[in-house]
Amino acid sequence: MSGISQKLNMGQSQNLVMTPQLQQAIKLLQFSNMELSEFVEEELAQNPLLEKDESEQPENEEQAKKEETDSLEGNFDDVWTGNESANNTASDFDPGSNMANVGAGGNTNFDSAEQSFENRMSREVTLREHLGEQLHVSFSDPRDRMIGAMLIDRLDESGYLREGQEELTELLACKPARIEKLLRTMKGFDPTGIFAKDLNECLALQLEEQGRLDAPMQKFMEHLDLLAAHDHEKLASLCGVNETYLQDMVAEIRELNPKPAGEFDHLVVQTAIPDVLMKRLPKNMGGGWRVELNSETLPKVLVNNTYYTEVAQAAKDKKDKSYLNEQLQNANWLVKAMDQRAKTILKVAGEIIEEQEPFFLYGIEFLRPLTLKDIAVRIDMHESTVSRVTNNKYIGTPRGIFELKYFFSTALGTGEDAHSAEAVKAKIKNLIDAEDPAKVLSDDKIVEFLQKEEIDIARRTVAKYREAMRIPSSVQRRKEKKNK
Repeated sequence: MSGISQKLNMGQSQNLVMTPQLQQAIKLLQFSNMELSEFVEEELAQNPLLEKDESEQPENEEQAKKEETDSLEGNFDDVWTGNESANNTASDFDPGSNMANVGAGGNTNFDSAEQSFENRMSREVTLREHLGEQLHVSFSDPRDRMIGAMLIDRLDESGYLREGQEELTELLACKPARIEKLLRTMKGFDPTGIFAKDLNECLALQLEEQGRLDAPMQKFMEHLDLLAAHDHEKLASLCGVNETYLQDMVAEIRELNPKPAGEFDHLVVQTAIPDVLMKRLPKNMGGGWRVELNSETLPKVLVNNTYYTEVAQAAKDKKDKSYLNEQLQNANWLVKAMDQRAKTILKVAGEIIEEQEPFFLYGIEFLRPLTLKDIAVRIDMHESTVSRVTNNKYIGTPRGIFELKYFFSTALGTGEDAHSAEAVKAKIKNLIDAEDPAKVLSDDKIVEFLQKEEIDIARRTVAKYREAMRIPSSVQRRKEKKNK
């Protein structure tokens, strides 16, 4: 019979304690500037010691830069290092988890801003989101999706893509044939008529979908100015129809939608708002790039120490003093957490820009292989911190607006011979797009071309990438081109 006894043992162990303040700092790091602004507005309403920083920005650029640097170099509590364990479970950031009491109302969580943001965004779908879903389904190549997202961002309020071919080619730094091929597919997106260059093309796309773009209607579309001038007789003559038939054509035209984006007027499509801005420095300042937070969307708050001093002197009750001290502690922590958030985002964005400079200089095909771990090592922070920074945050660059996570892709090869898998896919696609119909490239031939560019790749890898981009084999492509 075994005996039951109680024993007292001593031991040591290490574990990371997620304090409420540390949880708050991590949540702030995950927020975009817009989400952070909404969160700060709530804190301003709850904490009487917080106030907006409405001081005017210095006109002198050097002075502004110095003040920004000074504010970011302030001391921050030792508990936040950016190296928090990636093993934190979802419950560490559970909206229902207990947090420190904040504000006069005794609110015990920091999630109301996040929840209201999600609720607001989920009520109605924007045109950008609607087109983005179709983009994801239509294209498997990440570069095509990236270019497509930029084309979506160029749409005006009516849903037209006004830029010409040359302007788009210069902006996107890719071949005109690729843009043209993407647009052919994207002009088939819902709502019909989207991505048209003008009213004529918009209406023609809708008529084509209905099977009504016959020869008379094409002539009609070429002379819409006569319809506006009410010169029906001349218009009927040009279309080769009588007056009665022309009236039916006019009725059909009036049933079309001249503004495909009209049904989304409640949330007009607009370019994603960048959290970070990338600017080219002039030669007299040494050239290169400068990265800064978007001050137009970044909230700024201060702790009103003068008001605290006045109220603290008048407070006699122990409960009142305790409340004031708690609000002062929360206010100071929020300011410090926002400063640390700014420093971390700038560090990550700066390293991404340095690593992907060829992309910004020469275009999409020069994207380098990059992982979250690469950036984490360079800035001496944990990989999970870099993941939070790059998620749902956008950077404004001379080539357009990109989500920070777009700059990460797997490597093909090792060491100095490594190439971004996405860049290699783009090269394969470009080779196939430019192939001679009489000399269709086999996978082996593509391998030869890539090896001449010092890209060491196996034939099976080329086949895998080609299939991922939904490009038929050389045999199938040869048959397709013979039948054209």
